[in-house]
Amino acid sequence: MNKKPILFLYCQHSLGMGHLRRTIEIAKALNNKFRVVFFNGGRIPEAIPRPEEIEFIDLPPLGMAANGILFSQGNEQDLAIIKETRCQLLLEHFHQLQPDVLLVELFPFGRKKFAFELLPLLRMAKKSDPKPLVVCDLRDILVDDRRDQQRHDDRACWLSKRYFDAILIHTDPDFARLEESFKPRLPLKTPVFYTGFVAGDVEINEDYDHNPGIIVSAGGGNVGASLFHAAVEAQPIILERYRLPMSIVAGPFLPESEWNLLKLKSQNNKGITLYRTVPDLKCLFQNAEISISQCGYNTVMDVLKTHVPALLIPYAEGRENEQTKRALKLEKLGVVRVLAATTLTTDNLLREIDSLLLFGPKSIKLQMDGANKSSEIIFDLLEKLSSRSGEYTNVA
Repeated sequence: MNKKPILFLYCQHSLGMGHLRRTIEIAKALNNKFRVVFFNGGRIPEAIPRPEEIEFIDLPPLGMAANGILFSQGNEQDLAIIKETRCQLLLEHFHQLQPDVLLVELFPFGRKKFAFELLPLLRMAKKSDPKPLVVCDLRDILVDDRRDQQRHDDRACWLSKRYFDAILIHTDPDFARLEESFKPRLPLKTPVFYTGFVAGDVEINEDYDHNPGIIVSAGGGNVGASLFHAAVEAQPIILERYRLPMSIVAGPFLPESEWNLLKLKSQNNKGITLYRTVPDLKCLFQNAEISISQCGYNTVMDVLKTHVPALLIPYAEGRENEQTKRALKLEKLGVVRVLAATTLTTDNLLREIDSLLLFGPKSIKLQMDGANKSSEIIFDLLEKLSSRSGEYTNVA
C-alpha cells in the first residue's frame, strides 16, 4: 500500500461532548491505517486538544438544548441558512475527497434532527462509483423511551439496510448488547461488530498532581447545575466531617450564568476548587478520594480506568434513560454506587459519601481497547470489499 485510504468521519456532538471525546479517540486510532478527515458539527472547547495528525473541517456549529431544539453555536443565527450551508459543505467535500470509507456517528439510531444533511450525504455515497464502505458507530446503550420508539427503531433498521455496510458498537457484549435497547419489528440485516469500550490511557499531568479530594463533574456541564449546587451546599459539612477538599469540574457547556452563580456561592466556601474544564478527568480521578458525577459514557470510562470509588447520579430528564441503564448495570456489577437525580438532596448526598468512603469497587474485566479494534474492523472490511488488490474501493 503506497498511500492510506481516505476515511470521511462525521461527528455531531449536541447536548454534551461525550460523542466528541470518544470520536476523537477513535480518530487517533484510525489514523494509523487511514487518512482521517474529521467533519465536526459542534463547538469544540479549547480544552479539548485537536490531534495534529487529524484533518479537522468545522461545519457551522449546531447544538441541541435539553428540550431537543437545535440552536446555532456560531455567528449565523438563521437555522435554515445554517442547515443549507452545512449540507452543501458535506456534499462538496465528499465529492472532492471521494473517500474510501464514510463513518457516521450514531445516525440513524439517533441524530434524527440532522437527517437534513445526513440523508443527502448517504444518498451521494450510495450512488458513488466506486461506492465507499459506509459504517455507523454507536455507544454502548441507546435511548429507547421515545414516544414513537417503535417507529423510530423500524426506520433506523430500514435506513441501516439501505445505506450501511456495517455497525460498530463501542461496548463489551458481556456488558450491553444492541438488542437490549433496539427492537425493530423486522430483523436488522446490517452486520454488527462489538469493539469493546473506547477508553483513553491514563497519563501523568503535573498540573493536576495533587489530592483533589472529592471530584464533582457532569460531562460538558450543560445539564449539571443542580448537581454542582447540591455539592457546594454539602461541602461545609464534608470539610468538617472528613477534612476532604472538593474539586468541581463545571464543563465548558455549563451556561455562563450558572458558572457565575457557582463562583459566587463557592467564594466563601473553604475547601472548594473550581475548574471550568480540564483536558482529561483521569488526571484528577487517579489522585481523588471519590468521584461524584453523572453517568455519561466518557466519565464512566474514566472511572473504570482509574478505579476511583464513584457515585453516579445519572441524567434522566424527559425520556433520556441511557445513563440510568448504564449506571444500574455498573451498580449490579459492584463497580459504583448510584443515586437517582430525583432524590438528590444535601442529606442524601452526605449519606452516599459516608457509604462511598467505605466502598471498595469490584475489579471487573471488560474489553477496553475499542478505538484500536474499530480501526482494525473497518480496515478489514474495506479490504474484503475492495474490488481489486491495492485499490481501496467497495464495489456494490
